[in-house]
This record gives sequence, C-alpha cells and structure tokens, in this order.
Amino acid sequence: MSQPALNQDSLNQDLRRLVYYSRNRVGGPAAMNETIRGILAASRTNNARVGVTGALMFNAGCFAQVLEGPGEAVETTFERIQQDERHGEVSLLAFEAVETRLFTEWSMAFVGASQADAALYGDMAGESGFDLSRMTGNNLCAVLHGLALEEEAAAA
Repeated sequence: MSQPALNQDSLNQDLRRLVYYSRNRVGGPAAMNETIRGILAASRTNNARVGVTGALMFNAGCFAQVLEGPGEAVETTFERIQQDERHGEVSLLAFEAVETRLFTEWSMAFVGASQADAALYGDMAGESGFDLSRMTGNNLCAVLHGLALEEEAAAA
C-alpha cells in the first residue's frame, strides 16, 4: 500500500524544529565521502516520505543538522540518528515548535566541508568540532540555512 501524499497544511501541523550536533565517528576521507553519499541518499528518501526537511553539515570533526517537520517524524528521525554508530556524543541544542519552516525546499540540504564553507563557519567549527560555549540551536540553524542558500545560489 502506498503512502498518501502529504499536503502543505498537514506538513505544518505540529511543526517542530530540532537542531543537534554530534562527533564524527566515520573515519578517514575515503570512508567519509562514501558515508555521506549514503546518508544523504537515505535521508532524502526517508525525509520526503514523512515530511521532514532540513540541512546537514559535515566536516572531519562533526555532523550538525537541522530537522523540521511533524513532531513525531522529527523525533523518530532523531532517535535513529542517536543510535547510529557514526555519531558520537550527540548533543541536542534545540527542539521547539515553530510556525514555519526555514528549509522548505530541501528534504536534506548538504553543506560540505569545502574551503568556502570552512571560511563561512570556521569560527564555529574546527578540528575538535563545535565550541559549545558559543553555539546555540538558533545560531546553528541560521548558519546552516545561510550556507544552504549560498550553495543553492552557487549551483544555479
């Protein structure tokens, strides 16, 4: 039996935004590239099916992600991430009700670890990952949204 299509009204009921980061436990560059391709492919398929949108940032030290969608779908997605051995020290920065989505067009936007990206978020991320004393859920969400918009503009 196929899943019914979700309309925009149903996507905005019980709309939640979750922001987290975790330590990268993937391994070296070759493993990271392959792993990220797999994560993005699975995320884009699964997220579109349950009405979750967002963005993922990844570098050698950490993952950072914003998830938006129906509360239950966001919670289920986050529970799966917490159990994933590729993520260590998962830290929840925000989980809140929101009126509208920031990531309306992306089942999962990806902000890679390019030199340009590093220049944009370098003051918040480094070899050791994010400095928790300087990072809030709102800060991280704004950074990922800005980077996703820039990557989209660059691709156009």
